[in-house]
Amino acid sequence: MAIRVTVWGENVHERENKVVAGIYPNGMHTAIADALNGDAGIAASTVTLQDPEHGLTAQKLAETDVLIWWGHAAHGDVADEVVERVCNAVWSGMGAIFLHSAHFAKPFKRLMGAPCNLTWREAGERERIWLTSRNHPIAAGLPDHFELENEEMYGEPFGVPEPMETVFVSWFQGGEVFRSGLTYKRGAGSVFYFRPGHETYPTYHNAHVQRVILNAVKWAHNPATRLAEASAAPNVPVDQALEPIEERGPRLHHDGEEGFR
Repeated sequence: MAIRVTVWGENVHERENKVVAGIYPNGMHTAIADALNGDAGIAASTVTLQDPEHGLTAQKLAETDVLIWWGHAAHGDVADEVVERVCNAVWSGMGAIFLHSAHFAKPFKRLMGAPCNLTWREAGERERIWLTSRNHPIAAGLPDHFELENEEMYGEPFGVPEPMETVFVSWFQGGEVFRSGLTYKRGAGSVFYFRPGHETYPTYHNAHVQRVILNAVKWAHNPATRLAEASAAPNVPVDQALEPIEERGPRLHHDGEEGFR
């Protein structure tokens, strides 16, 4: 069965900026999905900020194995109830990939529990991306390094939690470096952040970038059944303990009290 991918696009720059529209006439989200659909093992669809519920209904997320998120200009326009829905899906086992400016997306910041801030410069400078682990699944089929002739600079310090793995680091023509490919586990879900993708450059047409995203989808896919209640914290009464125990000491919660069991 194919991995079901949903590519979420903010779809603002493509509609308002002629340069971006010229590079991605059908939107960045469509370019990313089209590249993924070149793999027989993936079925990618797209949704955008402008769709009802931003396209991320409970049913759509239930049918999504891996969610890809690109946002920049309208992070604040994403409804909090949708953010909570996305985070719950990740905690339950859905994979998630956040691209470029999605380091400031509400779901990413919620999952990271951190400011996710960085330094930046828009100068169209060269970016050299280095593998830090040749045998990592997300790096499969890639050279030890590759270059993007024009990109926006992101620089350290990057205000995110320490990742499980740093798969890529970037060097920029102006001298900065950046941890540009980071993996996390959040609940039952796998999360990958990948830095490149400024809207005024053809980054998502680059074969190496497409390969990273394809590899990341396969890495983030969790074939196990989604957890039904990832945030549940049920009480286990004394009489249901696996081993016999004797209740000792005072109790805060008492059977029969309103609000307690």
